[in-house]
Amino acid sequence: MFSTFVNAFKIKDLRKKILYTVLLIVVYRLGSAIPIPGVNLVAWQQATSQMSAMSDFMSIMSGSAFSQFTIFAMGISPYITASIILQLLTIAIPALERMSKEEDGRQKIERITRYAGVGLAVVQAIGIVVSFGSASGVELVSRAGGLYVLRLIIIAICAAAGTAFLMWLGERITEKGIGNGISMLIFASIVSRVPDFFKQRISAIAAAPGEVMTWVKLLLTIAVILALIAFVVYIDKAVRKIPVQYAKRVVGRKMYGGQNTHLPMKANANGVLPLIFAMTIMQFPEMIMQFFKQGGGFMNFWYRWMVSSPRVWDAASGTYAATSVMKATNINYVGIQYAPFVYYLIYFLLIIAFGYFYTSITFNPVEMSKNLQQNGGFIPGIRPGKPTGEYLGKISNRLTLFGSLFLAVIAIVPTIILNMMGVTNMFGATSVLIMVSVALETTEQLESQMLMRHYKGFLN
Repeated sequence: MFSTFVNAFKIKDLRKKILYTVLLIVVYRLGSAIPIPGVNLVAWQQATSQMSAMSDFMSIMSGSAFSQFTIFAMGISPYITASIILQLLTIAIPALERMSKEEDGRQKIERITRYAGVGLAVVQAIGIVVSFGSASGVELVSRAGGLYVLRLIIIAICAAAGTAFLMWLGERITEKGIGNGISMLIFASIVSRVPDFFKQRISAIAAAPGEVMTWVKLLLTIAVILALIAFVVYIDKAVRKIPVQYAKRVVGRKMYGGQNTHLPMKANANGVLPLIFAMTIMQFPEMIMQFFKQGGGFMNFWYRWMVSSPRVWDAASGTYAATSVMKATNINYVGIQYAPFVYYLIYFLLIIAFGYFYTSITFNPVEMSKNLQQNGGFIPGIRPGKPTGEYLGKISNRLTLFGSLFLAVIAIVPTIILNMMGVTNMFGATSVLIMVSVALETTEQLESQMLMRHYKGFLN
């Protein structure tokens, strides 16, 4: 991979694209340090620390901009959510499906996605600030008892402008940079948190230089992360090659076809989307409960059986709460409740279910068999038409099961190991999958562009 970047940097056109991409990423990181006016940063950090599920996820996706409540606090997540919603609606609504098959229609859908992303950023920013109330560090109520509507409007405008600017940066990287603009911004957000991880580990070692277990935890953490990256790369490159033959046909005086090729089907074609969907479903009840007062029967039940991060049991009040909440309120806690078997079982089943759901949307074996038949292609030993569609569907189901099991394993096992070592979800399965996938895809694009330029030079 590094040799690919070095060789690409030697080519003038590619060097300009790489430098242009780096410049826009620097602009993005600089904007992540500009705070939204009217917010008490200390109070905001204390408030978001109590929302472990949503705060950690949004901080990762925004490169810690959410925890600092900067103009990029909402990040690119609203645009991604809007894009997923539009993809699902395209399948459900025939009018949108027809639009998606036309060039003008695809542009209209993209425009709708942008507007929806900005709207979601506005709703998300106002909803989070209002739900926190005075604890958010934003003074929302005047002395007369009225609501500071102007202050909310300023926050909404800044959050929406930040999301819109990130969408523009992503499009510029895609058009004039090395491609994958939105993915590159998410990649930069996740990588920007890596120095904080090493800073925490080094601080722990400096605080107890003679503690052997501190060094052991650091080395084991690095080993788990490297093994996870290697495993993700191996599976991401895995492809099932289905042999395809094309019959010979005569067109005029020329003969076409008669060649043997293969139909590649990736082992994990869905990428990280089933994992994101399942994680969102599992975190949603906790996000809702964080908007209300601590305590309550259902909240205690959820914290006891379904929560993913460590929770503290308060014997005096008989309730579970986040570790940060207990320490902030000086409550005398006596034990820690970790995520139980029930949570991981439901999480595992949701990943499998969403894997099959997304495959049914993105892969149509009947349509693929029709395309093969129309182009004179067939799979050896399989009759064209319906039998070919059934054969492709059977292989797709097997690969989907394998890919979903792969996602479930790397989502659960490394998370348990890293949590035991005191590592947060900074290097969780989602983060590693995104980083590795973007790096591999960018490398492949650079290699294809270099290969195309070699062909041009040869022909010229």
